[in-house]
Amino acid sequence: MSPSSRHARALPKLTAVPALFRHPRIHTGDSHRPLVTGLLVTDGVITEAGDADQLAATHTRLQVVDLPGALVLPGMHDAHIHTAALARSLVSVDLRPARSLAEALELVRAHVRTMPEGAWVFGGRWDSNKWERAVQPTAADLDTVSDGHPIALSSIDGHTMWANSAALRLAGINADYRDPAGGHVVRDADGVPTGILREEAQGPIDSLSESPASGELASLLVLAQDQLLSVGLTSVTDLNGEDARAAYLQLKANGDLKIRVNKGIPRESLAAAISEGRRTGVGDDWMRVGPVKLFSDGALGSRTSHMGKDFHGDPGNRGIAVMTTDQLYDAARTAVDAGIAVATHAIGDQANHLVLDVYERLRAETGTRLPLSIEHTQFLQPPDVERLVRLGVTASMQPTHCTSDIDLVNALLPDHELVAYGWRTLLDAGAMLAFGSDAPVEEANPFFGLHAAVTRQRPDGSPTGGWQPDERIRVDEAIAAYTSGSARLAGDFDRKGRLTPGRLADFIAVDTDITGDAVAAEPGRIRDTGVLQTVVGGEVRWSAG
Repeated sequence: MSPSSRHARALPKLTAVPALFRHPRIHTGDSHRPLVTGLLVTDGVITEAGDADQLAATHTRLQVVDLPGALVLPGMHDAHIHTAALARSLVSVDLRPARSLAEALELVRAHVRTMPEGAWVFGGRWDSNKWERAVQPTAADLDTVSDGHPIALSSIDGHTMWANSAALRLAGINADYRDPAGGHVVRDADGVPTGILREEAQGPIDSLSESPASGELASLLVLAQDQLLSVGLTSVTDLNGEDARAAYLQLKANGDLKIRVNKGIPRESLAAAISEGRRTGVGDDWMRVGPVKLFSDGALGSRTSHMGKDFHGDPGNRGIAVMTTDQLYDAARTAVDAGIAVATHAIGDQANHLVLDVYERLRAETGTRLPLSIEHTQFLQPPDVERLVRLGVTASMQPTHCTSDIDLVNALLPDHELVAYGWRTLLDAGAMLAFGSDAPVEEANPFFGLHAAVTRQRPDGSPTGGWQPDERIRVDEAIAAYTSGSARLAGDFDRKGRLTPGRLADFIAVDTDITGDAVAAEPGRIRDTGVLQTVVGGEVRWSAG
């Protein structure tokens, strides 16, 4: 049964009178009182947390709700997710199962048969690094299965697009098309585009994929919202575009918004956002203005992450600087001067180094206390760890990127001396961590991320003992990064992230006590944890039963 169908039955509304939520193990996230058995909730806010029997004895006219499962946790907050892309992926072609070009093409062929005549085909999530034979796909390959449809398929990391001839033609990408700054159109010996577009060169097609050509977004977000609730997410920091903002505002106006949204601003919309008076933190408990999203580099899998040394076996290639340091500074300064926080994508060590240069200048020249984050923070030059901490920059990281990238790192960066996905190093240095998924690049399920952070192992348990095991962290630290860490970065820590009085009643009941001794001895079980009930604002928004 799908998450949406399980949710379809009527669920109780619990805000008319105070509600006492009871469970033998409620993990509050508060070190002063880490476990309680009762949460008293009034109008969507926790008013008391403590012993359930005492709360019941001292309060009358209560609705009593016994939560299911083995443990109750604060609602998870994905600090970096693309919910519009996730929503569209629910009705797009998914090439992740493909292990060869031929298999990918067969998946596209099957999907095309389900589409109306002439409709655009989007989706993708292909990963040629995992194909049996390393080949670079082309437009000509897609043309063999397109049946007249324009097709544009993003790679798993979102930094490369594979388009067919019809899509290239409609986007105006031909032999005369000039590469944009920070982007590259792969061409054949005659200068004709092959169908592979990297980084900013995806722009002309991206604008189409974010239009009504890809489906009515508000309806798709309703489906995605239920999926997110079903894996324990009660809040998201969404880093998709203005179309997602408009769709969320529509859901909110219609009373259909069930998940809390910290909505980022794309760089190209920064001027419009400032003119409209948007400021980080403006909004309410359901929808607030988030940071502007900037890009420093690309991605490891596309060999476009900006590195300090060449990729192994690829002399002269150190990735792509999507924005120059001056461009980064100018955009970040414009945002900060307008009261807007800054979140900058940086994967390569040189990209992270340059972003810290920009942030150091911002802090010195403006004295801003607005949140500044590096999104991904995958590879750091060791001296930059201290600088990140000193500048109060949050490392916004996605643990499953680490376990997905083990083979890539070993192959491409064997001689690079870096702090790689360095959660332990960063925490020990005093850094602020916020965890997310980068869905749909990775799965949105936060328990997959918790498992990766604690074990540094793939889903199958390899490698034994974890990859670079010294960077593993404890389960309570990983939970904090997915709850209070994300809330701090979003400027919501006074309202979210822990289950204490004064904070919103957002929590989840799960079937496994991931904080217990049994799971500590067998941490692989974290990944299999199932959510039984998701409560947002004191109301059951999703239930497995």
